[in-house]
Amino acid sequence: MVTQLVAIALYFAMLVTIGICSRRKNATEKDFALGNRNLNYWVTAISAHADDMSSWLFMAFPMAIFIAGPYKLWVAIGLLVGMFFNWHIIAPRLRRATEKYDSYTLSTFFERRYGDTSGVIRTISAVMILFFMTYYFSAGLVATGRLFEGLFSINYYIGISVSLIVVVSYVLVGGFVSVAWTDFVQGVFLLAMVMLVPIIACIHVGGVSEVLLALEEKGMSLSLIPDYSFLSFFAIFTLSVGWGIGYFGQPHIITKFMGIKNVDDLKKSKYLGMSWQFLALASAAAVGFIGVAFFPEGLAKPEMVFVEMTKILFFPFLAAFIICGIFAANMSTMDSQILVAATVLSEDFYRGMLKKNATSKEVIYASRIGIVIFAAVAFFLAYGQSATIMSIVEYAWCGLGSAFGPLILCSLYSQSVNRFGAIAGISVGGVIAATWPSINPYITSLVIVPMIPAFALSLIFIYVVSFVTRKQIELKGVV
Repeated sequence: MVTQLVAIALYFAMLVTIGICSRRKNATEKDFALGNRNLNYWVTAISAHADDMSSWLFMAFPMAIFIAGPYKLWVAIGLLVGMFFNWHIIAPRLRRATEKYDSYTLSTFFERRYGDTSGVIRTISAVMILFFMTYYFSAGLVATGRLFEGLFSINYYIGISVSLIVVVSYVLVGGFVSVAWTDFVQGVFLLAMVMLVPIIACIHVGGVSEVLLALEEKGMSLSLIPDYSFLSFFAIFTLSVGWGIGYFGQPHIITKFMGIKNVDDLKKSKYLGMSWQFLALASAAAVGFIGVAFFPEGLAKPEMVFVEMTKILFFPFLAAFIICGIFAANMSTMDSQILVAATVLSEDFYRGMLKKNATSKEVIYASRIGIVIFAAVAFFLAYGQSATIMSIVEYAWCGLGSAFGPLILCSLYSQSVNRFGAIAGISVGGVIAATWPSINPYITSLVIVPMIPAFALSLIFIYVVSFVTRKQIELKGVV
């Protein structure tokens, strides 16, 4: 127990140290929010993908494979395709556009892109980001608390408190540069750990043939398509598309695109990042498959398949060190989320609404206060720990992707959208995603991922409302 705690403590100390080392690089709010757009291509690539792969990679995804088999690989396929297009069609244009409009948050970018002087776009965008991001962040806290509880028999609430204090400390001190570099370090580390465990576990159970035999004995289809019924194809569509298109609207991921120094380097970042993602997802899936042979009697808590496998295969200190990979996945997502939320609070609410002539020092100070406020709210959401990690992540992912994905696409590729359409798109996408779980049963017995109807309706409303109000815009002389 003591050796395990020492391993975790050393890891957390490393993160705080990186934050302290980054402190001097936060002279202005531009430094704190986006590192003054000075990231190199490899930090951009790894940190962007590490921001994406939270504890979901180690816990929820292997659990899905462990329980349902190859069919759940469609989630990974959707994510790979979605992230590729995120790099390809969003990253370069968004980097140039946000610099052109001198924007450090999505809220500010939308406001300036559509010439909205009323503050409505900024306010709605900021509210949506804070609402869904708080849920997303709380999922990371829940996962960390359960890890502390399962590994060390440490009280769940103490676990979430410790993880919160660590992540708040280095983001509070180091800002964007600290987040980018800690995410880079954690991205390299978590990839090594998630690749190591299934290799050793596969050898332990007797090789690939034994894994395939175990899957067959469990009655799991080895095909990506269990059968050729409508329901199967519909489920495949919702799993892949419902997750993949969400990438277009995730603020904590796309801010890394906005922070790269050289736009032309995004192509190198794309291929480096996609290679990282493929290896990470393939390894996590392997954990789920091998787990079927490793635990023939099943597990009471299938979310812990990676953890339980690691505890059996390695001696305590090394096992704890490897399990730090889950903490790395969690922290690399949580720190970016908390920074995005803090920047929204300082740039969009404090400077945008309360004090437009605020100095850089005042904005940075407001960002740090925002970090504390956001963390406190997320803590209370995680306190109840009633929902599964997968359900919380899906709710927040769909909300952010639906509220902002369609409008980001339109902002970068369409000239026919106006501010009224933008307001309608954000509002409809966010509200439908938030309420769809309650609406779905009244419309159909099929379970539809909220992303699909919310994203589609947001896109439709953006164009319909823009078309209907175009004459009003022309009469007022608004561009």
